[in-house]
Amino acid sequence: MDEFKTIFERHYTWIEGFMRNVRRYGKRTAMIDPEAGKTWTYEELNQDTNRLCNALLHDGLVKGDVVMMMMPNCAEFVFTYIASHKTHTVNSPVSFRLSSGELSYNLEDARPKVMIFDSKSRATVMEAIQMAKFRPQHLVITDAPSDAEVTSFADYVAPFDGSEPPFTCEYNIYDETTRLFTSGTTGRPKGVPLTSINEVLSSHDVMIHFPMCYKDVTMNTTPWFHRGGLHCAGPCPTFYAGASLVIMGKFDPALTLQYAMKYKITFIIGVPTVLESLADEQERKGYDLGSLKGIVTMGSPLQRSACIRYQKVLTPNIFNGYGTTETFWNTFLRPFDLPENAGTAGSSCIDDDVRVVRVYEEKKAEPDEVVAKNGREIGEVIISSPAKSPYMYSDNPKETEAKYYKNFIYTGDVATWDENSFLTILGRKDDMIISSGENIYPTQVEEVLNSCPKVKDCMVTGVPDSFRGQIVTAYIVKDDESLTAEELDQFMKDSPMIANFKRPRYYRFVNQLPYNATGKKIHYKLKEIAIDDLKNGLLIVV
Repeated sequence: MDEFKTIFERHYTWIEGFMRNVRRYGKRTAMIDPEAGKTWTYEELNQDTNRLCNALLHDGLVKGDVVMMMMPNCAEFVFTYIASHKTHTVNSPVSFRLSSGELSYNLEDARPKVMIFDSKSRATVMEAIQMAKFRPQHLVITDAPSDAEVTSFADYVAPFDGSEPPFTCEYNIYDETTRLFTSGTTGRPKGVPLTSINEVLSSHDVMIHFPMCYKDVTMNTTPWFHRGGLHCAGPCPTFYAGASLVIMGKFDPALTLQYAMKYKITFIIGVPTVLESLADEQERKGYDLGSLKGIVTMGSPLQRSACIRYQKVLTPNIFNGYGTTETFWNTFLRPFDLPENAGTAGSSCIDDDVRVVRVYEEKKAEPDEVVAKNGREIGEVIISSPAKSPYMYSDNPKETEAKYYKNFIYTGDVATWDENSFLTILGRKDDMIISSGENIYPTQVEEVLNSCPKVKDCMVTGVPDSFRGQIVTAYIVKDDESLTAEELDQFMKDSPMIANFKRPRYYRFVNQLPYNATGKKIHYKLKEIAIDDLKNGLLIVV
């Protein structure tokens, strides 16, 4: 048994899977970049990755060092992702939508040796470095020439050939390969350290549930810095399966459907708003989507009427997944569950245990304290996902203890479930807002609003929107009567502490906010008020 354990732990890694595909599918297409007009076979992808590997090793990076990425979906993202597995370093993709203040937290947490980014992110990166007072030893820009501050990606890898990097150290399935970031309720990011075995088993999960194999061609239209972008038919499972990946740098419905027809794409992945745009475009143009095996969506439930439309207009095979950054997806709604179960989050994935447990104010429920499976009693969603979760945050034992309990992650989502264990997500205990597939925490937005000298107090919630899902809405108690919604909107735009997509689009000025007897803000009550105010036209649009 010792020999089996040794072989299993050293060789059942993601990079072993990728290299198997390089050997057996070397001449097959691995990646297509339509915008650049370039295609890579598995052999060519491996060679371009090796150039980066050898550059990183020449730069002195060793096992466990972090390479941070801030860029849209592109070839350089893929090279960096694979190279981290090969060099036993850690790739850490971060949102290109972050403000400089937010990025500074990530820099302080991960302390990357190398930072790779595109020209649109350059100003944010430079400002974040000043705020964090930490500078990676090498700054690499993907789409601009070298200068005094940065090295172009082309120049960084130019001195090195595509030969396999040298052996540097032992490696096993428990080594960290990827570090993603998820924001806490205060907006301070938490690092999620994924191991090689997490990435292998996340790949297997996709391959089982689609199913997906080496014959498939995938395109994930969501940003790859998300867990769902990277692991749901993104670079991780696609290259582990030996399939082909089509790059979509920025979502465009017409281009998505054109690519689907041109490259015979079998799986498209996107948030529900993506499906709505695709359905509109398909009704206008009527592309040949005969190659599609399915469209997979994540982030929010599919309503019954929308689901029926997508099945009719796009493909009968519509899938919906639900999960977290820490655990990937953990419930899955498949075509044969629709449209009867549309609006639900589906039921547990094969290797996962998802439950709805009672909610207590001062403690966590025990994992076996489940609510009734009657579709009415509300509880908190908890997830046991031993295959796909690291069960910890990077250097953050306090948050680890707060989030995990007895092998389950306590999500903060509230839901009901039925006799067949299909979940219906109702919202969040912490009142998170989901807008266009992005998670926005009211307390972070409130903190920035309260830094405005003319604001006495505020609360933030979300109101329903047919396209974005929810729109960030702020209720303001003025400290200066001259304050206007336009002035406050400009204040938020100018703040380095909040990403633009998180700023409120609706405002209302009020004399008081809903608090409970102990002085805590009652966000769920504000949500009720905001929905009524939206219906009655009382919200100010900016």
